[in-house]
Amino acid sequence: MNYNLSPLAGKTILVTRSVGQSNQFSDRLTSAGAKVIEMPTLEIGPPSSWEALDQAILHLSTFNWLILTSSNGVEYFFQRLAKSGQNQDALSGVKIAVVGEKTAQSLQKQNIQADFIPPDFVADSLVENFPELLRGKKILFPRVESGGREVLVKELTAKGAEVIEVPAYESCCPQNMPTAAEYALVNNTIDIITFASSKTVLFFSQLTAPIFTYNPEILARVSIASIGPQTSKTCHSIFGRVDIEAEEYTLEGLTNAIIKYVIKESRTAEAQRSQRDVFNH
Repeated sequence: MNYNLSPLAGKTILVTRSVGQSNQFSDRLTSAGAKVIEMPTLEIGPPSSWEALDQAILHLSTFNWLILTSSNGVEYFFQRLAKSGQNQDALSGVKIAVVGEKTAQSLQKQNIQADFIPPDFVADSLVENFPELLRGKKILFPRVESGGREVLVKELTAKGAEVIEVPAYESCCPQNMPTAAEYALVNNTIDIITFASSKTVLFFSQLTAPIFTYNPEILARVSIASIGPQTSKTCHSIFGRVDIEAEEYTLEGLTNAIIKYVIKESRTAEAQRSQRDVFNH
């Protein structure tokens, strides 16, 4: 096998990103030789009400910081900002912190550079490395309506900040899975399943319960790949294990971790074959 050109050749990988967000990741895996099957386990849409976000946008000048932790948060926030009749000038006195490379890229598409990006692509790192004293700071945090982590708000509040959380979007479980994904799972042709958030793990579990309840051995032979510690924690609670975890908590980091794992697996298998050959002779 040529590890450099197509390290994932012969591998079938199930990608569980949300609709419209999986293309770049799938392309990376395909470029490395994998066959990719997409199974969106998240649908993104508007929150149940815009009122809280719209009110916050009306009073933007009262905030010291705007914190954005996802591309969805960026997109929906700026959609509502435009709808309110305002533009980026409304943010001139507000500093912006983002968590994650993709979030920073989404912000750049708005022609805005973040004032602060924590060194690790996780929310906890944002509080640990925050560039200012948080006491007395008023922070706007547009976020997913339900199921998001509470730790960031707790830690910011504990350091004396006033955090205004507003729902900017909602993520929910799709009604069904694509036929190709269901067929591949039932017929045992998936080698690796990737997860980029805790919600994708939970919704995947819901969608596949009819398959795995009666055929637990299918899941047992599939490798589970996680983008980072928080997602891994959810994988452990639902599947009891994680086989691959990204060192850098990005989709590129996850791709690299999968390649490293597959190469190591291939070399181990080759070494075992060689030993068997020697033994048989």
